[in-house]
Amino acid sequence: MNYNKSIIFMVVSALAFALMNLLVKYLNGFGVYQIVFFRAIGTLAFTTPLILKNKIPYFGNKKQLLIIRAIVGVISLTCFFQSLNYIAVGTAVSLRYTAPIFAAILAVFLLKEKIKLLQWFLFALAFSGVLIIKGFGQDINTLGVVLIFVSAFSNGLVFVLIRKIGKEESPLVIINYFMLTALIFGGVMSIGDWKTPSQLEWLILLSLGVFGYVGQLYMTKAFQTGKTSIVAPFKYIEVIFTIIVSTFWFLETYSAMVLLGIAVIILALISNTLYAAKK
Repeated sequence: MNYNKSIIFMVVSALAFALMNLLVKYLNGFGVYQIVFFRAIGTLAFTTPLILKNKIPYFGNKKQLLIIRAIVGVISLTCFFQSLNYIAVGTAVSLRYTAPIFAAILAVFLLKEKIKLLQWFLFALAFSGVLIIKGFGQDINTLGVVLIFVSAFSNGLVFVLIRKIGKEESPLVIINYFMLTALIFGGVMSIGDWKTPSQLEWLILLSLGVFGYVGQLYMTKAFQTGKTSIVAPFKYIEVIFTIIVSTFWFLETYSAMVLLGIAVIILALISNTLYAAKK
């Protein structure tokens, strides 16, 4: 199987999600549920018209799996945003990248995929690179850590569910289910904690959905066209994108240890891809 296309899809997805995460960091004055709500609106503005235009069955075929994937996705998204209230953004983003490891483990049981011992080692090596980048700061809050690992596990399950849904469903339908669920949940939960955005904040909040749509679309395509154990680890690249953009945007600086972490991640990802392609 040629994995080039699925890997490119995941890289594009990672860049889009990195930009979305940076915008969420910028909007830390807004409540979690309101951010989830706007994240959904911006994406639905793309998915719903495209589904209707292309005459795609709005509710799809595998309704039960689509609903489960949507609920699990909202849990992951909400827990991630909520964790930012308790731990540093960099730490949260780094810890969330245990998701591909959860995905690989779950794929063994749910999809009957086989993973070689060397691949397990490379997954661990990639994760160690994430830890090198940000490490475990002394200010880590227990609740924040619990929230981020719930988010990571849920995100890993999302990867597997998308793969299980397969190519029978349009990526637009899969995303639409997710965003409709997020819209309802975020809207209801933000009623009592609503903050009226300024004109600039309106634009930024709605752009969350744009970047989220691009990220979700290409992530879905990646898992529909590639093996989970190969595609999932490329989510780590989002950390690299985040660091690069935040360096110019927030003028953040990174130590030699961070650069070492980046090198470790890239080495592990390339090694895993080359090894898996030979099988």
